[in-house]
Amino acid sequence: MRITMDEIVNAVCLNMAQRYEVPVTAVEVELSWEEHEGFTAETWIQGRSRFLVEANLKEAIMRYMETEYNQRVYSSQITLHVDDEVWAEISV
Repeated sequence: MRITMDEIVNAVCLNMAQRYEVPVTAVEVELSWEEHEGFTAETWIQGRSRFLVEANLKEAIMRYMETEYNQRVYSSQITLHVDDEVWAEISV
């Protein structure tokens, strides 16, 4: 199963909104990939910036898969990729 960049952004927004008890609309996300850092995201919540590493992104995707697709997946089943945009391959 493939998760698009939009779905990854939604997953991070939902995860951060739940974690910080703010509305989903209060969360902004920018995904990136750097050769030395790997996959990361910068989030903005109420004017504060937070950086997420690949493990945080996978956690958000795991929660998203459970709530949106009713499928329990584990971090080891998620592989992040980048072409023109970031996407995730999930082996189920």
